[in-house]
Amino acid sequence: MIVTPRTEEEIELLRENGLIVSKTLAEVGKAVAPGVTTKELDRIAETFIRDHGAVPNFLGYEGYPASICASVNDCVVHGFPSDYVLKEGDIVSIDLGTLLKGYNGDSAYTFPVGEVDAETRKLLAVTKQSLFEGIKAAVVGKRTGDIGHAVQSYAESFGFGVVRELEGHGIGTDMHEKPGVPNYGRPGHGVKLVDGMTICIEPMITAGDRSVYVARNGWAIHTEDHKNAAHYELTVVVRNGKAELLSNYDYIEDGYNVKF
Repeated sequence: MIVTPRTEEEIELLRENGLIVSKTLAEVGKAVAPGVTTKELDRIAETFIRDHGAVPNFLGYEGYPASICASVNDCVVHGFPSDYVLKEGDIVSIDLGTLLKGYNGDSAYTFPVGEVDAETRKLLAVTKQSLFEGIKAAVVGKRTGDIGHAVQSYAESFGFGVVRELEGHGIGTDMHEKPGVPNYGRPGHGVKLVDGMTICIEPMITAGDRSVYVARNGWAIHTEDHKNAAHYELTVVVRNGKAELLSNYDYIEDGYNVKF
């Protein structure tokens, strides 16, 4: 598969989206607390995105009914915002995106709700670090299998499961573009990474077995054993030597003071 790299002008447009997405996640994170509904988090995100001149690209995507995915506890991804009231000890993965000037943004972060137990803190910390291990492999000359291998080997070294049925993706004028970026794989296999390729890397890691199922609504993905799952996603540009981040967690972790 040959993937056409983005021009520097296109990368700047993707960076604009990445900035809004990053700030939106931080705004949502400020509201994550016991007693808050996931529907309220959706309202906060949509308002913030529109106030910054973009539109929520999740809303209406293949019929998706909301501006964010809000996936609680054993829901891996694609959870619908609802009247569910977050409680102490929950975790909630917020995945959201933007469309601005014809280009897309996409990022995700799993927030602890109040105090969470030690095993859950470990799951969050390992999942997030597995993302950064994958990003280290997103350099010119490597392949998508190198990214997947980096994620998988790190997460599995802690005894956690790596979801196989879902993967990261390219991003540009469409939210989901080629190539697919699995969270498992073999070094030296998959699509070759070239300078200027823009991709979303998004580990989905389970506290127990990696098996998942699709809920009756056709969207939400849950763990078969109903143990917790975490999800983190950033948009990057493949570069020589070191990938360049187009979205980040700085606004979340500076303002929200997340601690695992």
